[in-house]
Amino acid sequence: MGLALALTTYTVAAQLPATIGDDVAQALTWRFVGPMRGGRVNGVVGHPTKPTVFYAGYTGGGVWMTPDAGGSWVNLSDGQIMKGSVGAIDISQTDPSILYVGTGEHALRGDVSHGDGVYKTTDGGQTWSNVGLRDSRQIARVIIHPEDPDTVYVAAIGHFAGPNRERGVFRTRDGGETWEHILFQDENAGAIDLEMDRKRPKIL
Repeated sequence: MGLALALTTYTVAAQLPATIGDDVAQALTWRFVGPMRGGRVNGVVGHPTKPTVFYAGYTGGGVWMTPDAGGSWVNLSDGQIMKGSVGAIDISQTDPSILYVGTGEHALRGDVSHGDGVYKTTDGGQTWSNVGLRDSRQIARVIIHPEDPDTVYVAAIGHFAGPNRERGVFRTRDGGETWEHILFQDENAGAIDLEMDRKRPKIL
């Protein structure tokens, strides 16, 4: 059975100061919040201004959203994202109606599911469009620039069982219209992770 999402009691934590005492931290407990479908969780992002809204990507269940910190869940991807396996997700900090999803789970194993590239929504997940990298197969990370939602970085593993060129690290500066291959070693080496200094986003 797959694992679903677990959260701390976020509504309490969100009201705490930036630093908290050990007694407060120890009082926080984890609770299971679902959903009871979709398999493993590969990516979770929180809305930058709504502390109870979260988006989650699942290995076999697409993209889900909770408006109430896990009290209820709504599927946002059925019928629009053509592959059910999601490897990564990110939300724009300047325009949270914009999210990008990388399809294809990143945990390579015997029954791995592949994806068909990157999907984008500009209306909070009501509608999605594929914006490229369709042959990247397994996407491990998507990072949106903290000040510019048209600039996005993608770490792609590539084909699971053979060589291909659409792997490594990619960047778009026009919202997915075009992609630059900014890190590529060879047809057998993909990128499994990527991180950004959000205060100095030129550093990756």
